[in-house]
Amino acid sequence: MDYKKILQRVEKLLPNTLLYQVQYMHSSLVVRWILRRGSMPLTFSKKSAMVFSPHQDDETFGCGGMIALKREQGIPVVVAFLTDGQGSVGEDSQIKDKIIQIRKKEAVTALTILGVEPSEIYFLDKTDGTLRDLEALQRQQTIEQIAELLHKYKPGEVYVPHQKDCHKDHEASYSLVKEAIAQAEIEVDLLEYAIWLFWRAPLFIMLKLQDIADAYRLSIAAVQDKKNRAIASYSSQLEGLPPGFIKRFLGSYEIFFKVES
Repeated sequence: MDYKKILQRVEKLLPNTLLYQVQYMHSSLVVRWILRRGSMPLTFSKKSAMVFSPHQDDETFGCGGMIALKREQGIPVVVAFLTDGQGSVGEDSQIKDKIIQIRKKEAVTALTILGVEPSEIYFLDKTDGTLRDLEALQRQQTIEQIAELLHKYKPGEVYVPHQKDCHKDHEASYSLVKEAIAQAEIEVDLLEYAIWLFWRAPLFIMLKLQDIADAYRLSIAAVQDKKNRAIASYSSQLEGLPPGFIKRFLGSYEIFFKVES
């Protein structure tokens, strides 16, 4: 049974207000359970990190606290954006170009707040929404681009969206980065961060207990204000997100999942 297709049908049938209320309640309950009972504390690591973000804002929502903690201690952090972040704005190329430039500027502003130098920010500029459907040659080229960055920086940790993150670009990012790590032939700690997972994946249906059994929580209380200011930098996108969605990312913990090698 394709639960994703069922979920899409349900989302179309329910009024947005009711749907958002259900998703907010579900997300809040799952996150609360993970933080209080279903996770282990994540020991802060002084390893260098590379964060792969499908769109401009995912890195800050999912990893902003971790990034700020590392940068405050002078630990190198590199961030790579896989898509151009243009979103679904029709065929007008001028509008698309304007949005792309706005979101790149917002990304640099947010990451500057978190302590990342502009020279450590990369934009791979794949078309937003296409990562899952890249043609074979484009897919291989993208994997090679990611592998080159991994070779250049040799990070101790790599952060990538969860493999079940209920967004085609996010899930494709996980696959592309995982293949690039293998191609680069380097040893890294691979950690997943969740953006849409708790919001859109029904517990016990798409989101299984084994999916969250190895959850880790990282306290970011010391840099919580920095993360919240970085999130606010994405003003072009915040209004378009569901009510209550942003609230989960304003707390004092971030949730990660370790991927076994």
